[in-house]
Amino acid sequence: MPATIPSYPHDLFSDEVLLEPDEHYRALRELGPVVWLDAQQMYVLPRFEQVRDASRDSVTFCSGQGVGLNDLVNQAGAGTTLMSDGDRHDTQRKLLFGPLTPKALASIRDDVQDKADALIDDLVARGEFDGVTDLARALPLTVVPDLLGWPEDGREKLLPWAAATFDTLGPLNARAQQAVPRMMELLQFAATLGQSRDLAPASVGARILAAADRGEITLEQVPAMLVDYLAPSLDTTISAIGNALWLFAQHPDQWQTVRADPTLIPRAFNEVLRLQSPIRCFSRVTTTEVTIDGHRLPASARVVLHYASANRDERTFADPNRFDVQRSNAGSQLAFGVGTHTCAGQGLARVEAHALLTALAQRVDTITIDTPTKALNNLINAFAELPVTITAGPPPAPGKPASGSPDPGSSAEGQNAASTRTGS
Repeated sequence: MPATIPSYPHDLFSDEVLLEPDEHYRALRELGPVVWLDAQQMYVLPRFEQVRDASRDSVTFCSGQGVGLNDLVNQAGAGTTLMSDGDRHDTQRKLLFGPLTPKALASIRDDVQDKADALIDDLVARGEFDGVTDLARALPLTVVPDLLGWPEDGREKLLPWAAATFDTLGPLNARAQQAVPRMMELLQFAATLGQSRDLAPASVGARILAAADRGEITLEQVPAMLVDYLAPSLDTTISAIGNALWLFAQHPDQWQTVRADPTLIPRAFNEVLRLQSPIRCFSRVTTTEVTIDGHRLPASARVVLHYASANRDERTFADPNRFDVQRSNAGSQLAFGVGTHTCAGQGLARVEAHALLTALAQRVDTITIDTPTKALNNLINAFAELPVTITAGPPPAPGKPASGSPDPGSSAEGQNAASTRTGS
């Protein structure tokens, strides 16, 4: 007999839950490996093993019918890299993210580190600043638009446009409905760029246009592919950097551990991603009836893969609510997805975050944060404001390196278990 699937009555996307989600995620995991969400009328997988396995099985859990939590955005995004499968997905992914391979990123690593060093030097001189506006946003807002070849005109709207994209990918609540006009404005601007070809030479945008000229994609696909690259590459990285700053302020002992041993930075960043996943969830649709740990799901069921809950699963991570920069299995976190739709832009996010953490570790002794303000977004877990005060100081004497094997997420091969999402 198939097991009865329990239901959860609370709306995971209400303001109250978005601001204080952890107990709700724990309650979901306690209910079982599959739960029915009354508010959204769809299933959710809240535990690590099931989210990982469903992510790897793109045939049974497909993205081609949309990964958002409402029909409007799934219809509008049909055929994008994020919402496609098979050969179409592979072709678009390779075109978009070919310049983001570890080898390609090596060519910009020094430049990104120089930018990070200059930024942190300025912030150390100031002493007080907003950790979101002045730090978390500063590097991605320079690096990502430049790589894409985005013109200077329109850059001032990139952050609200990106936030709107993730709001519309949630359930069609008031927040998502209010974001639709901004998302349409972004798509219209991208369409104008495709027609005017006002994208820098040798950029990702230029690659997309050249592929359209060769007939590999249609001109109609160009705007959505520009957005495919831009929005996720900004918001996820900004979220992760802001969350890192907040966690280190809350745990000064962990900050001093990293300062004493900067080789821990890749592992520490994975722990940030695990504990404060930038993207809460995406959805998939079952292509056939499937049984998950005795729970039978019908074909054509929409299933939410809840990365933020899975990354705190007690069955996988010991003492999961503890921030531990030396956690040996932090690299198995699912914040960047796993499988075919793993975040192809995660390498760039790591380059930016590692550069900032390295610059901070070399120069900053203490990090304190006054009352922070959370951003309310259906899918992005981020801060809106982080009033930061820092004091300068040289790094402490080198400490003993972390014991155990290297963190799987610290190398290109190990980024989320050598999988093949910033949303694609």
